[in-house]
Amino acid sequence: MSSELDKQPEREDTHEHDLLSRFPTAYTILFALIAIVAALTWVIPAGQYDREMNDAIGREVAVPGSYHEVDPNPQGFVDVMLAPGAGFYDPDSYAANAIDVALFVLFLGGFLGVVNATGAIDTGIRSAMKKLKGHEIWMIPILMTLFAIGGTTYGMAEETLAFYGLLIPVMIAAGYDTVTAVAIIMLGAGIGVLGSTINPFATVIAANAANIPFTSGIVLRFVILILGLVICIAYVMRYAGRVKKDPSRSIVAKQLASHRSFFLKGHNAQTDSATLTSKQSLILILFGLTFVVMIWGVSSQDWWMARMGALFLGSAIVIGLFARMGEKELTGHFVDGARDLLGVALIVGLARGIVVIMQNGLIADTLLHGAVGSLSGLGNLAFINLMFWIEAGMSFLVPSSSGLAVLSMPILAPLSDFSGVDRHLIVTAYQSASGLVNLINPTFAVVVGGLAIGRVSYDRWLAFVWPLLLMLTVMITVVLCIGTYL
Repeated sequence: MSSELDKQPEREDTHEHDLLSRFPTAYTILFALIAIVAALTWVIPAGQYDREMNDAIGREVAVPGSYHEVDPNPQGFVDVMLAPGAGFYDPDSYAANAIDVALFVLFLGGFLGVVNATGAIDTGIRSAMKKLKGHEIWMIPILMTLFAIGGTTYGMAEETLAFYGLLIPVMIAAGYDTVTAVAIIMLGAGIGVLGSTINPFATVIAANAANIPFTSGIVLRFVILILGLVICIAYVMRYAGRVKKDPSRSIVAKQLASHRSFFLKGHNAQTDSATLTSKQSLILILFGLTFVVMIWGVSSQDWWMARMGALFLGSAIVIGLFARMGEKELTGHFVDGARDLLGVALIVGLARGIVVIMQNGLIADTLLHGAVGSLSGLGNLAFINLMFWIEAGMSFLVPSSSGLAVLSMPILAPLSDFSGVDRHLIVTAYQSASGLVNLINPTFAVVVGGLAIGRVSYDRWLAFVWPLLLMLTVMITVVLCIGTYL
């Protein structure tokens, strides 16, 4: 007998299709941005600063006062078509761009596919939810604090992609939504980078490029970190509590059924066993140890994508053998898991393609040079606030925190001497602006990749996060203004 409940899944799928059809996919948005940036290379004059090696940071940095116009290199139709591929590797020199991140994503997907096939994660989630009954909300501040520590100490960013597949099913099973899980990771690590204290890829590089000790201004950055983390935790907890009480208030309310089906693989927590077998328990231990080893490798052994990918590949093989999978079963689950994240890998290349077009079009230095002219003759409050917004604008074009530091700090930091602003405030303004923009930056692979894994469209993420961005902007502005008088 047919009932309204029987028709509900079909209606949910229709609602989701209607929702997604109203807003372009991430692929379309990124390709459109590639075309827009290419068009700008025909309008904005090409120019460059001279570069010199900075031994303190081991990189070439821009030389103040050396800006000069160069022969234009406008990006045409062929360049736009090449950009997605060039986002992975340079088609002329074959130098790697984002190919390492994309391959890491595929290895991660394969690893998750093998682990999910054992049933250990599904059973573990049900077991954990049973023990946390009524206290699930406290996972949010604990996890966000841990991610923030990773962000502020070693610039945790691309590494967070490994945690979405782990956390999203847990949060959905707890009665929240995918946006809650994405926010815990993206905002947690993001606010840590925004309030970087000893992050070598932001604070240390920027401070060295500005010719100041990286510890200069660290108290002010701790203030931004703590205040920002408190604001973000309160914001996410409030949203999560509202969603659990009334799921219709979720930012992705029309996708809740499909998200639950996809991430929980159709398991029913009321009918399936919540008791882990000894084999499943050991698999979960191996699963957790994989992430522990990854964090250790990145934070202390200079690991990057290739070694992290090798770790997940090796761990998938070990877990598959431990679960007594046959060769065909193991490889099949690995390929299926990689297929689930193939779209994410493609998005990574598209996002990097935007940066490739801008670099080849030789307009980044021109934009920075134009910004320098707007800073002359300003008082200290106007100077530091305009500096913040200049860095925010540049962050859209240069999403790499280290890349933005070596480009802008040697040029902008000396200007602060003429406005009576301490250079450590310039470093703080730079990292705060970069961290804030990279919570929503469509040219940043971590943002578009994380949203793709969580199946959250870009417009839904903006709808969720814009009030928080406003609060963080006000907080940063107040702290920077106070800092000019200390």
